[in-house]
Amino acid sequence: MITVLFSLLPYIIGSAVVPVQIIINLLLLTSPRQGLLKAAAYVSGMTITRLFQGLIFGLILFESPAMAEESNGKNAIISTLLLILGILLLIAAYKKWRGDADPDDAPPKVLTMIGSLTPIKALGVGLGLPLVAAKLWVFTLSALATIADAQLGQGSSAIVYLLFIVLAESLLLLPILTRILMPERSQDLLTRLSAWLTQNSRPITVVVSLVFGLFFLYSGISGLLS
Repeated sequence: MITVLFSLLPYIIGSAVVPVQIIINLLLLTSPRQGLLKAAAYVSGMTITRLFQGLIFGLILFESPAMAEESNGKNAIISTLLLILGILLLIAAYKKWRGDADPDDAPPKVLTMIGSLTPIKALGVGLGLPLVAAKLWVFTLSALATIADAQLGQGSSAIVYLLFIVLAESLLLLPILTRILMPERSQDLLTRLSAWLTQNSRPITVVVSLVFGLFFLYSGISGLLS
């Protein structure tokens, strides 16, 4: 199980550092009314969607005949997903470098309205974001394929996938925990962090997308050729 978690680290880190999900969480958390409840609803929505993704696609991958055919520890499904993910991330890095809009990013007008959302609407945003963000889709599918390929059994696989979700959402859960433990002192800190991320989301996205894009592209190509 520890070996599988180590194999999932690139997907965990990649999922965790997607700037738009962190910015939305911080904007909700620092909103004047019910900020903590809104952020909790938002993260709960993302968790519910990821659980359904795991239930549906996990069963498909477990039943896939291709999972029984290994090639140097990597199968065609994982390698193809890695290749797609690498290409998506490199395209995102290029578009961000040119100043083009990333389809996974929320429009500026939407971000300005985030703080005024109700907890129910924040839950809806959380439910929808993992479904409309292409990179989050492929991170999750790659993690599920890796878990299925490890053949841990359904019980252990479910535990590993739950750990993947928790770790992938760690940068969302940490500010919420900070707000709970330090309700007054954390407000200013989280507000400044949100402003910094919003201002620097472009270079962060370029660097993260470029590094992970090259890594996944190499892993996908080497897996298909091996």
